[in-house]
Amino acid sequence: MWLLSGRGWGRGRALALWATGAARLPGPRPAPTRGAAAEPRASARLLSSAAVKEKLDMSGFPVENIRNFSIIAHVDHGKSTLADRLLELTGAIDKTKNNKQVLDKLQVERERGITVKAQTASLFYNCEGKQYLLNLIDTPGHVDFNYEVSRSLSACQGVLLVVDANEGIQAQTVANFFLAFEAQLSVIPVINKIDLKNADPERVEKQIEKVFDIPSDECIKISAKLGTNVESVLQAVIERIPPPKVHRKNPLRALVFDSTFDQYRGVIANVALFDGVVSKGDKIVSAHTQKTYEVNEVGILNPNEQSTQKLYAGQVGYLIAGMKDVTEAQIGDTLHLHKQPVEPLPGFKSAKPMVFAGMYPIDQSEYNNLKSAIEKLTLNDSSVTVHRDSSLALGAGWRLGFLGLLHMEVFNQRLEQEYNASVILTTPTVPYKAVLSSAKLIKEYREKEITIINPAQFPDKSKVAEYLEPVVLGTIITPDEYTGKIMMLCQARRAVQKNMMFIDENRVMLKYLFPLNEIVVDFYDSLKSLSSGYASFDYEDAGYQTAELVKMDILLNGNIVEELVTVVHKDKAHLVGKTICERLKDSLPRQLFEIAIQAAIGSKIIARETMVVILLEK
Repeated sequence: MWLLSGRGWGRGRALALWATGAARLPGPRPAPTRGAAAEPRASARLLSSAAVKEKLDMSGFPVENIRNFSIIAHVDHGKSTLADRLLELTGAIDKTKNNKQVLDKLQVERERGITVKAQTASLFYNCEGKQYLLNLIDTPGHVDFNYEVSRSLSACQGVLLVVDANEGIQAQTVANFFLAFEAQLSVIPVINKIDLKNADPERVEKQIEKVFDIPSDECIKISAKLGTNVESVLQAVIERIPPPKVHRKNPLRALVFDSTFDQYRGVIANVALFDGVVSKGDKIVSAHTQKTYEVNEVGILNPNEQSTQKLYAGQVGYLIAGMKDVTEAQIGDTLHLHKQPVEPLPGFKSAKPMVFAGMYPIDQSEYNNLKSAIEKLTLNDSSVTVHRDSSLALGAGWRLGFLGLLHMEVFNQRLEQEYNASVILTTPTVPYKAVLSSAKLIKEYREKEITIINPAQFPDKSKVAEYLEPVVLGTIITPDEYTGKIMMLCQARRAVQKNMMFIDENRVMLKYLFPLNEIVVDFYDSLKSLSSGYASFDYEDAGYQTAELVKMDILLNGNIVEELVTVVHKDKAHLVGKTICERLKDSLPRQLFEIAIQAAIGSKIIARETMVVILLEK
């Protein structure tokens, strides 16, 4: 369920409840019976694969024969399709027409056609008589899942930067390139979809050369859908990406870069080994919690789990060690052998939530079930922050922090599909800061600068020296004929232009400094409709700036509705208040008495609508 209110929800009403049925995931399929036709052949295959699993020895891959790489790109430029072809070429999966986004395992990914969670696969490839181990990580392309990309890059030495031959460089292409560039990884540009009618790979080559300073002769032109020239991508991975710099004789040092939760086996940690060896039965220690575990299973993902005897430095795989509590597998943690402490690896910058929303169970009797579901899902998605919250109207719940609106929608969808939990979500808001003015308040809050994630707790102006709002540096790439309209849209959202650059004859890259609350809800939709769908948008955190902010209350017959409280810029308060009142008038059910709907700043009413009485005929 959604509880939507406030400004900028497009065609949505100000206060509306939509009930969505929770989808149950299908249960495990029953094992086939021996009497079925064609069973002997199938069981023989199972036996042979089981034998392979038992025999799989990873010591046969010296460090110089290992390549760890990620596929990065803008949304829908063909990352997962390229991953499918690479899996087929190396024999990891059978070549069939059904191989579409094999690594996108979540139901929400299949439904939306996007990658939400980075997935790992170890590939075996024979080149010039040498057997190579290629560890591939397929990453998401949407700005909201940037954290997944940055984590994946920590386990890699190189990337395949995929660019659509038709669309060219887009905003997220630029953002992902600089993530790889800052991590000092080798970048192999791959121009995909050359089979399309309007494909122009020569134009895209020039864009790559101009924006990224990569020579055009280094670009590999492929069609992942048809499999054209994909073999040359594997050759380039071996030739251009260096092997990992690791030491197998040193004590174990493994980085946890991802994790999933299995209700039967506990936490399955995805690890990249930087030093040493790990095998079943080893006692390992978490550098973060100092807890000791016994390793129950180690293995690689090929792309399904395949247990091995040992994992060696330079390799990427999974590890199960009986971690049952969701807080035990911290992303970015370092694992080492018992009584052999090591210097922890740098880990990751913690994800910074951009959007906050209240989440409440539809029925308070479901509180504990929802609490358990959120805990398990936040293990799989560590970028979500959780704070306990309560509301007079909705009861006990949580205030959750997300990386963006799509991230929030996907999290809600996964709760429904994977845990059968239906929830009420309140309007998304952004985190503001307030610099307190009096020594008494500073002593009470124990800090001079406080962060406000719930608009209902926004402090009064008399207590505050200044308010701060979050700002982001936005990148827009668009055909030049839409530049004027997009500039007007940005100015209407209080944005400040920082840069403008032509990346080729008819495409422009604009950089603007935006207040986050101006873009978080409906900016992307407006941008797409203005540019006929051709513009792309990406943003990164740019800190905070001072702003004249006010807390706006919504009153029904003189009573404040806490769930509809919102924080707005002083200049836009009247317009936003009027819009909310009009939407409430349209969406609230008619009564036998008048209802006054008012927007107020402090004691001053700035907008009002009146719902008239229904006259009953005799």
